[in-house]
Amino acid sequence: MMIHEITEKVGKYKARKRVGRGESSGQGKTSGRGHKGAGSRSGNTRRPYFEGGQMPLARRIPKRGFSNANFRTLYHVVNLKNLEARLDDGADVNLQTLVEVRLVRDTKLPLKVLGEGELTKKFNVTAAKVSASAKAKIEAAGGTVTEVVKKVWRRERPDKKKAAHA
Repeated sequence: MMIHEITEKVGKYKARKRVGRGESSGQGKTSGRGHKGAGSRSGNTRRPYFEGGQMPLARRIPKRGFSNANFRTLYHVVNLKNLEARLDDGADVNLQTLVEVRLVRDTKLPLKVLGEGELTKKFNVTAAKVSASAKAKIEAAGGTVTEVVKKVWRRERPDKKKAAHA
């Protein structure tokens, strides 16, 4: 017998447990909450990883090393096979057009185009990053690739040599 054959007969959902409905129900009196204490009261929640007041495991283990994970750049990633399937020949490919055809969710992150899949249509691609294989395939199909690099703002520092002569 398979699980789908059982659920056809029994039903998909289990009935909820009705607590506090008499001692003979098996969930009467304290309704499965035990006797007294914070756990028996309404509004009680113990935060995850709380270990009863002892020093938590996360604080007992020493810290080691450093991670650059917080400084990585996230991208909306699109493959050529998706562009081939969703866009017409000669289309301009940028974040705005990809949002319109629902290949990416929004324009908050920069666009990265990868080269998975074959390309028969001609596209004019404007993206923050384009992989080498994607660039080769787009140009082989007669399209163009424009990489728009977001300029990183840096404070203008006065030149020390010019400041000394002034």
